[in-house]
Amino acid sequence: MVAANREMVVYCFDTLVSHYTSEEAPPPAFDGAQHPLFVTWKKVVNGGEPRLRGCIGSLEAHCLINGFREYALTSALRDRRFPPIQARELPSLECTVSILTDYETANHYLDWEAGKHGIIIEFSDPDYNSRRSATYLPEVAANEGWTKVEAIDSLMRKAGYNGAITESLRKRIKLTRYQSTLFSMHYSEYVSYVKTTRGAAPTIAGVKPGVH
Repeated sequence: MVAANREMVVYCFDTLVSHYTSEEAPPPAFDGAQHPLFVTWKKVVNGGEPRLRGCIGSLEAHCLINGFREYALTSALRDRRFPPIQARELPSLECTVSILTDYETANHYLDWEAGKHGIIIEFSDPDYNSRRSATYLPEVAANEGWTKVEAIDSLMRKAGYNGAITESLRKRIKLTRYQSTLFSMHYSEYVSYVKTTRGAAPTIAGVKPGVH
């Protein structure tokens, strides 16, 4: 099984840096196996807790090279919850890549473990007679300190449902659980890696390398 690793995060940073410099990103140091994947950007300000800045991926299998190239930019620039990440934010960024594995159909909406399982919910919106779905990665519920019910309710809102959340509606949810491997790196670590492996830090106009 392919696990998330440092080279994948480096490639995501390379891709974003190349967007700002209009240069070609160096070729990735991993192969193009097919897996579902996500790219998450967080911003660390004044040594505080990292705050989400963008997170987008695919629950369907993608070639890892093409997938990380696509979602590194999509999550940084086109997550509709946030304004696009600016080049000046690079020194504050932390990137996490996730590779999703072990999809299983749950027996009911509570049949998963916070911190271990990511969850995909699908349900019918009774107000609009439409199907809704959304996912949280395995680390989300644990990081937020939610109970499983709180996580489910939050995910229903994320899916776009604005009506009353009842136990009856929760019980009609189809839940798929999955696991993931992930790897995180701060921009300063990326700069150090690039210096060590390529001999020089990345140069972006107006950005001081490695500054928190």
